[in-house]
Amino acid sequence: MRRYSIIIILAFLLFSCKRDSIEPYDLVKDNIYLNYPNTDSLVYSFAFHPELEKDTIWVPVIVSGKTARQDRYFALTAVDSNTTAVSGRHYEQLKSSYIMPADSGTVKVPVILLNTDPALAETSVYLTFQVSGGKDFATDLPVKIRTRRILYSNRLEQPAWWASWAGNLGKYSRVKHQLFLISSGTTDLVIINSYPDWYMEVPRTLYYIANTRYLLQYPFQWISEHPESGYMLEKRNDGTGDYDFFNKNVPARRFLLRYYASANKYVFIDENGEQVLF
Repeated sequence: MRRYSIIIILAFLLFSCKRDSIEPYDLVKDNIYLNYPNTDSLVYSFAFHPELEKDTIWVPVIVSGKTARQDRYFALTAVDSNTTAVSGRHYEQLKSSYIMPADSGTVKVPVILLNTDPALAETSVYLTFQVSGGKDFATDLPVKIRTRRILYSNRLEQPAWWASWAGNLGKYSRVKHQLFLISSGTTDLVIINSYPDWYMEVPRTLYYIANTRYLLQYPFQWISEHPESGYMLEKRNDGTGDYDFFNKNVPARRFLLRYYASANKYVFIDENGEQVLF
């Protein structure tokens, strides 16, 4: 009798308990965020790729939750209040939605930067973008892990290694630096005394410097010998005999090659109006 009484009491307790209203996990939307190790801004310069009219920054997006058997859609939008870049001029317009592929918890979204505005040679712009839930995801995670800023331009700054080779390179200018990047075969040089065997890099360094010196002294020959570079010379229609040196993919970005009749010589001119010489 006691056994049956215990069973009746347990059954009463079970059915009298209030049932909590808990949604099944499958009915709760997963969240989405940007998969970066920190919140620092991304920095990019077309000056290291002057032949490019555009370039792509691949933005890593990750799901906080489970994968799904079907494609899911989310949004990546520009934060206009924290953006100086202009859509269509500095970057290609972002799509209305992006796809997280089926059975995947991460995807890389292309943000395409444009190198068509000559003003980028003198100033930087920034694009701030933010990922949000869109159609299939929630937007419950902190803004700081869903947002990132890209700071970019087409300008150069004097690198630390320039001072080590100033005797060969001469006074720094952005145009000289740009011509070095175009013709040398490298993006940097060894810094003297930066490590015990730095001197082992001297022959290679002098080779890179010689490559740029050849462009400066023989620009027409350099053009004919490097058709793969995409660079060309176009004579100006102002009767000066001067030429523009530019990449056919980025015709708006030009360097002045001035003709000196008294010496029958062509010399590149930098942003300060001075001759580019080694």
